[in-house]
Amino acid sequence: MIIFGTKGYLYQLAILTLVCGRCGNPSAHTLRKRVTKFTLFFVPLFPFSTKYATQCTFCGAEQQVTREQAEELQAQEAAGQGGYQGPGGQTHGPAGQQPYGRP
Repeated sequence: MIIFGTKGYLYQLAILTLVCGRCGNPSAHTLRKRVTKFTLFFVPLFPFSTKYATQCTFCGAEQQVTREQAEELQAQEAAGQGGYQGPGGQTHGPAGQQPYGRP
């Protein structure tokens, strides 16, 4: 008898200040990495799915981001730039893009 399955892991990569595309508030967003690994006899062997997402701490909205966007957000956070320049500034989200979820 062979026992196999999957197990999920959730890593918090950073906490960023961004403008939420759902509620419109400049608030903290957590950048998370979700990894799903194949298991054999309850031992995780290798990852077969990796997804990145940001979640608004104000309203709870979650937005999927690509690996490149996640790396860019982490680099901005490490440099101390953040994604939001405050009232009067026009930069919202990663690399001056509009808030998540808005056209």
